[in-house]
Amino acid sequence: MKTPTDEQLMAEHLNHRPDAFELLVRRHSAELYRFVYRFTNSSVAAEDVAQEAFAQAYLSADKFDPSRKFRPWLFTIAANKARDWLRKRSRRSEVALDARIDGGDESGRTYADLLADSPDDSLPEIELEEQRKVVRRIVDAMPEFLREVLILAYYHRMPYREIAEVLDVPVGTVKSRLHSAVGHFGTAYREMIDFEQEAIESRRAKVEWD
Repeated sequence: MKTPTDEQLMAEHLNHRPDAFELLVRRHSAELYRFVYRFTNSSVAAEDVAQEAFAQAYLSADKFDPSRKFRPWLFTIAANKARDWLRKRSRRSEVALDARIDGGDESGRTYADLLADSPDDSLPEIELEEQRKVVRRIVDAMPEFLREVLILAYYHRMPYREIAEVLDVPVGTVKSRLHSAVGHFGTAYREMIDFEQEAIESRRAKVEWD
């Protein structure tokens, strides 16, 4: 039996099939949680916002355009709610997308590799964890309009067209923001690596002087 698409399940939900929306929740809940967590850096917010997004999607099902995709529509709802959460909490050199990492990294990796979900198995676990922390700090500190496009593109692998739907901007804007986001990330990463290298050399010099 052929697995129904998201859009078919939405149609069945509107036709009062009891488990249709529950299947959508099961299908997308894990990814939506990860998206909101990366957006807010809060597990509590991720739980609450993801539930609120599904609740709104359920209540607004009659407003869903069946000629479009369900996933970007759901992510649009979640992104808006995540922004609201951030506002309530009052948080707050260009580099080619395939540019290689500087700062002593000789692996040939690009900045995109740092943002990938797949870890670099060539690094010891302790170094991997430190790298994840560095990436997390940089992404958290980015302006919201750059952070959200970076998360959708690199963590959730959404194509430009779907990102444009989620953010309600033209595809060209998505491309320019993504380029700026990776440039911002690359600059911040290099600065952090340079700072850490200077700190290491300073400590080494102090030991030798003592």
